[in-house]
Amino acid sequence: MGVHDLDFITKQLNDLRDQGVYRKLAVLQGPSGPRSQINGKEVINLSSNNYLGLANNQRMKNAAIEATNKLGVGAGAVRTIIGNMSIHEELEKKLAEFKHVEAVLTFQSGFTANAGVIPAVVDKGDIIISDELNHASIIDGCRLSRADVIRYKHSDMEDLERVINEVKDNYNTKLIITDGVFSMDGDIAKLPEIVKLAEKHECLTYVDDAHASGVLGKSGRGSADHFGLHGRVDIQIGTLSKAIGVVGGYVAGNKNLIEWLNHRGRPFLFSTAVPPSTAAACLEAINILSESSELTDRLWENARYLKNGLKSLGLNTGKSETPITPVITGDDKKAVKLSNRLFEEGVFAQSIVFPTVPRDGARVRTIVTAAHTKEDLDEAIGAFEKVGKELGLIQ
Repeated sequence: MGVHDLDFITKQLNDLRDQGVYRKLAVLQGPSGPRSQINGKEVINLSSNNYLGLANNQRMKNAAIEATNKLGVGAGAVRTIIGNMSIHEELEKKLAEFKHVEAVLTFQSGFTANAGVIPAVVDKGDIIISDELNHASIIDGCRLSRADVIRYKHSDMEDLERVINEVKDNYNTKLIITDGVFSMDGDIAKLPEIVKLAEKHECLTYVDDAHASGVLGKSGRGSADHFGLHGRVDIQIGTLSKAIGVVGGYVAGNKNLIEWLNHRGRPFLFSTAVPPSTAAACLEAINILSESSELTDRLWENARYLKNGLKSLGLNTGKSETPITPVITGDDKKAVKLSNRLFEEGVFAQSIVFPTVPRDGARVRTIVTAAHTKEDLDEAIGAFEKVGKELGLIQ
């Protein structure tokens, strides 16, 4: 074999097969809804981040079509070269009003928002204090910065204060970063305590609301709204790819922050903006959420229903407080087996294994949406009961 055969990658793939965690991506043959056609089979979809069911909303589809017909299919170049399209400015203004902040800047994804904002805000001589279970995009954003990074134990406020006291006199800017909702366990950050400590020790606060956008707060305004902390969280990252149902990310904060990112946010500077159709669909989603809390109310009702059903079976759902509800198996192979058997029973719920979660933390992660019916959820709970007994997860 020659160098171009990439033998070292073949070996690593074989290792995944030996560990029982190798997988191929599922194929979604149609829209992502509460019931979806996946790998040629109609199943109850419990793996979508489409929390509010907006990915298939007719108003949003109409807005996207109208914007395409009027403005074309692409922005043409990066915004620093071609300029802002008016629809991008309209979206950012609408998001700022929705989030109760001075200004917003949109990115191509939540991942690129973290990759762009963190290195622009902190530099050599600064310190990032990061929750140990923060999302991979935060970790990569920290690595891209020249700041030092130290982690504190997950949601442990005593350990956070210990870390702050250890570093506070040795650095210039001190930035505390946390997810608003943690994507694997579904628990909510202790944001009031974090903000209190940050203000006490003159630190900045940075919250990634990827799984809180559209979920927490009034009509899904996020974790700062949920806890009544407007004006006290310095940097808020939101996503347009999950509950909003489209694609993209944004940073919300004061005007100076946004102006600085216009000059130093590298994904913003060097990547073309999202298409007009995407911006228009996102705008319409914010309009829908601003009109009523109906979708978020239904989401939470369904989340409680599924969570209670799984718990009543005796399944280990961890410490979830949100529509993200893991079913923890501990063993990687058992998590993969649980996911595969659920699919055979008509439920699509993906397994999550090491290194995405810690060793012995393997699980099948379920996410309920506002679009699920009680019949969907009852059928899913029944499948978990049948397969859970087969695999010895419940009696």
